[in-house]
Amino acid sequence: MSNASSTAQKVRFGVVGVGNMGGHHVNYINTLDHANLTAVTDINPQKVQRFKDRDDVRKFERYTEMLDSGIVDAVLIATPHYYHTEIARAAFERGLHVLCEKPLSVTIGDAKRLVADHEAKYSHLKFALMFQTRTVSIYNKIRDLIQSGELGEISRISWIVTDWFRTWTYYASGGWRATWAGEGGGVLLNQCPHNLDLMWWLTGMMPNRVTAVASIGKTHPIEVEDEVSAILQYPNGATGHFITSTGEAPGANRLEICGDRGKIVSEKGTLTFHRTRHSVREVLQKSPESFPTVETWESEIPYKKTPEGHKVVTENFVKAIVRDEPLIAPGREGVYGLELGNAMIYSGLTGRSVDLPLDESAYEQFIKDNIAKYGGKKAPAARSEAVDDVATSFRM
Repeated sequence: MSNASSTAQKVRFGVVGVGNMGGHHVNYINTLDHANLTAVTDINPQKVQRFKDRDDVRKFERYTEMLDSGIVDAVLIATPHYYHTEIARAAFERGLHVLCEKPLSVTIGDAKRLVADHEAKYSHLKFALMFQTRTVSIYNKIRDLIQSGELGEISRISWIVTDWFRTWTYYASGGWRATWAGEGGGVLLNQCPHNLDLMWWLTGMMPNRVTAVASIGKTHPIEVEDEVSAILQYPNGATGHFITSTGEAPGANRLEICGDRGKIVSEKGTLTFHRTRHSVREVLQKSPESFPTVETWESEIPYKKTPEGHKVVTENFVKAIVRDEPLIAPGREGVYGLELGNAMIYSGLTGRSVDLPLDESAYEQFIKDNIAKYGGKKAPAARSEAVDDVATSFRM
């Protein structure tokens, strides 16, 4: 560990950004073995003031002051998206380990540059992402079934994830929310990074072309996308579908993955395997019948419930520092889901298919153009006593 012996019993944490997510993380850090919260910083002094009675926690006005203080070994970054790579790079330069909230960056080019820097100069420092959905038991079981070959070669991946319902009040709760300048995107960059990460992590597959339809402010007074439907084409001929929205209720969360030996369906906490007795390809190519019934066994797959969530990822990060245990979500893996999201935004809002790897410079210019075009404007929340306080700040 930096600023401490590698055999030290405690990893000293500094948290950058103590709003909603950062505030959640600081509440459990001291409950972890081998970890202590020693410092916090936030651009908003009022958020830092919440720790005024914590003598064990140093408060800093600027994150650089905290990084230079010598009292932290690792930083947990929970700021708005644009600051993630800037703060991570500054931490690496000072010999500090980094655990970063999702997404790794706003643009794939920026993310890849950080990953390249880490691997070239700072690979001795641990670098992880807060992809806590990787700890969810049902997804671990799906990944095991796929990677063990039970499903055979994948032919289709379809995910309808429209249970991200958000109100106008939600979008009015922070000036940076749902703006190109503040977030760099909408539902794909805020709510869906976990789903997009899993699309790659579960299957080990990345598409080579994305075609999408996206709507800016379809159901909310915002300047970024709040509804997206995308088609993904994979090098092996497989097809993917990704449908998401923050304006649909009751919404759905259904994942289907089809392969040469059937279909896996995950919905409402139940995992079902429609297993074909024979290879689908063999039946397709060799059956003497024109309309055969493919013998299929439908089974509900049991899976062992294990601890999951943010705390599990942070604990794993600490153990990686102290014991060199493998990371659940290494920082370099943050580029895959991010590139999917960037491609969907780019295709959906330009009206044309895009090939992967994505043209990094073209996408960065696209984001700059949107910042200039929209200027961070959004309407206030719907008027009611419940939203008066947040609506006032965003009255145009």
